[in-house]
Amino acid sequence: MSNIKTAAYGSWKSPITSDLIVSETVRLSDIILSGSDVFWVEMRPSESGRNVIVRCTADGEKSDMTPADFNVRTRVHEYGGRSYTVNEADVYFCNFADQQIHHQSRDSNPVPVTSHPGLRFADLIVDRQRSGLICVCEDHRRENTEPENKLIRIDLASAGPIDSQSIDILASGSDFYASPSLSPDGSWLAWLSWNHPNMPWDGTELWVGRVSPNGRLEQIEKVAGGPEESIFQPRWSPDGTLYFVSDRSGWWNLYRRDGDQVKPVVLMEAEFGLPQWVFGMSTYAFESDQRLICSFTRQGKWQLAEIDLTTDELQIVKTPYTEIAYLQATAGKAAFIGGTATEPTAVVQLDLDSKSPEILRRSSRVDLDDGYIATPQSVEFPTADGQTAHAFFYEPTNKNFRGPAEERAPLIVISHGGPTASTSSSLNLAIQYWTSRGIAVLDVNYGGSTGYGRAYRQQLTGGWGIVDRQDCTNGAGYAVEKFGIDPERLIIRGSSAGGYTTLCVLVFDDVFKSGASYYGISDLEALAKETHKFESRYLDNLIGPYPERKDLYMARSPIHHAENLDCPIIFFQGLEDKVVPPGQAEMMVAILKKKSLPVAYITFEKEQHGFRMAPNIKRALDAELYFYSRIFGFEPADDIEPVEIENL
Repeated sequence: MSNIKTAAYGSWKSPITSDLIVSETVRLSDIILSGSDVFWVEMRPSESGRNVIVRCTADGEKSDMTPADFNVRTRVHEYGGRSYTVNEADVYFCNFADQQIHHQSRDSNPVPVTSHPGLRFADLIVDRQRSGLICVCEDHRRENTEPENKLIRIDLASAGPIDSQSIDILASGSDFYASPSLSPDGSWLAWLSWNHPNMPWDGTELWVGRVSPNGRLEQIEKVAGGPEESIFQPRWSPDGTLYFVSDRSGWWNLYRRDGDQVKPVVLMEAEFGLPQWVFGMSTYAFESDQRLICSFTRQGKWQLAEIDLTTDELQIVKTPYTEIAYLQATAGKAAFIGGTATEPTAVVQLDLDSKSPEILRRSSRVDLDDGYIATPQSVEFPTADGQTAHAFFYEPTNKNFRGPAEERAPLIVISHGGPTASTSSSLNLAIQYWTSRGIAVLDVNYGGSTGYGRAYRQQLTGGWGIVDRQDCTNGAGYAVEKFGIDPERLIIRGSSAGGYTTLCVLVFDDVFKSGASYYGISDLEALAKETHKFESRYLDNLIGPYPERKDLYMARSPIHHAENLDCPIIFFQGLEDKVVPPGQAEMMVAILKKKSLPVAYITFEKEQHGFRMAPNIKRALDAELYFYSRIFGFEPADDIEPVEIENL
């Protein structure tokens, strides 16, 4: 006899609770291999979002390197990344509270290396030959002006903390720098730079310079790149050959410098690169001077491969992982952050001879029955102007429940952030939170997303607020027709740039019946005036130059067309957000109140752009579910703290 119960969609009881998600989950990043040790960073919501360096020895023993009163996180570009490096027994890291570099040996407490509150540091590498650190420096000492970015060298032979006067500037004059990489003998340095209004996925330049005995640069020359070519991850092979990823073919493919020429290593309609929102991303590494280990994505799914550098032949390495990030390699092994559709992301160490993976750390200790897991279906659907867009569809899935025969499932459409980014097919418990309660999900890789070539990525050039909006709306229509979704219970949600898409859809289209905006943009003009340096000219390409095309900013800002709103919305906002300040949400909330539409506004103190603290992540998930339950009339199985909904 079947034990499956019939219950309204949205009301199914699920073991994937918000408590489980926040208490048992960490975010993994930034793998470094040093000798036989593997290092990585864990962002722990249960510790107020603190970032901790973890060391795993060859015998599998794991230990926290970071003392409890330190947080390994840099604010360069506000999004940070690559906030530490390792040199044998020495660890150097950026501490969030003071943004200064600290040194820590294996058995000692951290001590400051730098001492200047106006400087921030990122993308650290060690210059072993000359006892120095090379990194990106962001100078915030001048008030009311844009911070200045440079590539610098810090002399580690100096006694005690050094101030800004002791820093050697290696490269300056460009708006941004990233990815310093030293050749194996320390004689050459490669790096990336780019200038406003480009973002690193639009156009970057690859430079090299000879490093003199005193650490300064000589014979500086540009190797590749420009305003129409995006370069990613320069790296030297063990024999001193410079490799890098370029999208000059229309796809981010792998190249090498051979004498004075740049030659392709492999040309495929696949992406070996990523949008550099954070420092330290890695999609390839050298196992030896004859073997390169790499990852690439096609149709939204990542694969692992190895390249024989004597023949440039690529062979797929079969793994279960569809998400592969922060790839590193050394003799005989590789390590990466890997995820599958049914398993949470993990730090994976792969034996390159046997091809057997070893899990060093899972991002979640949750052991879930597959009967509660919705697996993604990769879908393509027609959209505006004869284009095709991409998404992952998740059916409502819970082995204990089914929906009433006469009822169609509600759908949440997710518009990812960025907007130059992509969504992943790997297991995301925040998606399973919805599907295991009986709510379908369509996670959209709208035009402008990465992973589908430069032409697809550039669909958003001049088209933000139009292309992404149309793709999310058409995706919802496709799900109604293809999967039998209830057209009267269509929901859209998104964070940051995805929040902007969400608000655009709700303002300019009459398809969705409710939405959730997480620190979403409502006023493009305010964003252009207020946001931080890294993104301060991003809108030039997405919308048009400001103030010359102020008309476009006004035309595509939800705040100026809020009179069109006719459905309930819930807003979530960190009160310390410098990327999208709280005023963006507050203006929209005020208009919804004035129009007597149901609206909820939930704020979090000490949260910035993206929520990191466990109680706040939990509250946001549950509050969103509560909001939808009141709007669409179902009763959640969870015991949820009520949300104040005005005009309900």
